[in-house]
Amino acid sequence: MDEDRNTQPLRVALVGTGAIAGIHAADLRAVAGMELVAATDIDPLRLRDFAAQWDVARTFPDLESLLGELGSPDALDIVHLCSPPGLHREQALSILGRGISVLSEKPPTLSLTSLDDIRAAERPGGPYFATVSQHRFGGRAVWLREIVRSGAFGRLLTGVCNTFWYRPDAYYDVPWRGEWANEGGGPTLGLGIHQVDTLLSLVGPWDEVVAVAARRARTVQAEDVSHAIVTLSGGALISVVNSVLSPRETSALRLDFEHATVELDHLYGYTDADWRVTPAPGSEDLVRAALVDGPHGVPSGHAAQFAAMVAAVRSGGPLPVDSSSARSTLELIAATYASAFTGARVRAGDIDERSPFYSSMEGSGAPWPHEAPAPPL
Repeated sequence: MDEDRNTQPLRVALVGTGAIAGIHAADLRAVAGMELVAATDIDPLRLRDFAAQWDVARTFPDLESLLGELGSPDALDIVHLCSPPGLHREQALSILGRGISVLSEKPPTLSLTSLDDIRAAERPGGPYFATVSQHRFGGRAVWLREIVRSGAFGRLLTGVCNTFWYRPDAYYDVPWRGEWANEGGGPTLGLGIHQVDTLLSLVGPWDEVVAVAARRARTVQAEDVSHAIVTLSGGALISVVNSVLSPRETSALRLDFEHATVELDHLYGYTDADWRVTPAPGSEDLVRAALVDGPHGVPSGHAAQFAAMVAAVRSGGPLPVDSSSARSTLELIAATYASAFTGARVRAGDIDERSPFYSSMEGSGAPWPHEAPAPPL
């Protein structure tokens, strides 16, 4: 990017104007250095209303039309995908092929092979592919990442990473939800990816997973609950639960170090007040000093990631969260399905081109009928 562009706002086009797009638009507006200049959606009324609400100057009926007019780095810096995940691969490849970087909502793709196709289209110096991973950027997450790096709280021994959310049957009235071909899986991929990604950003990498998954209540093809035990490379054991069956909703992390327990309990975003740190006996002064030190005071959210993106572009680096980091998270999710559906322990690196789980989270097949169960009479 030349010097003139370094002083100008990053020009962003948004693909898909559903409910999540409004959250992104509000946070884009709140961040200095980013400007929402265009949007596209196949629903003309939804696109019209979105453009009016967020003062978007240029609108297009589809991505091809948008790229036909604005498809060069001279016109756009980032195209932001808020479209259904089954569309991300083809859309990302089209955008990267024009030399424009991509920011994608989670999950970035439905499979490792699709993400690897996208990674192959990136180039040194850009364009880049990045994934929305907003919980990495809150102040206390940045603080804890430094605590882990420095070893201030000692070794991580065990922990919990839970996504207890509730989605009623009506949530799956949207045609692509809960389907292997279009959503890629159930809460293990579509919802739990938020917490799993945060976990790995703090304490990863991982070595091995053993898991189970089930379809207990929702009329979908994929699972509605999964449980896994993940062994991290450092030896810690982490319990991971992903559910859409939990009326009391929470997103929870608990990490037990030698000198302290660190807990985060929130739902869709956190502030400092959602964190709790409990010292081990004799470690009170250590924990008290650590809490005062380091980054804090910044809530998690898209605005925090957008601000980091502006800084990255200005410095000439890749967009956060880069495709390599996103792949580690997606690989663990694929391995969770592989373990749940085959009964095997799955190690990092096992899901390669020879594995059916490389091209689909369903892999060799779920241990229940492919068709969704009939709803009760």
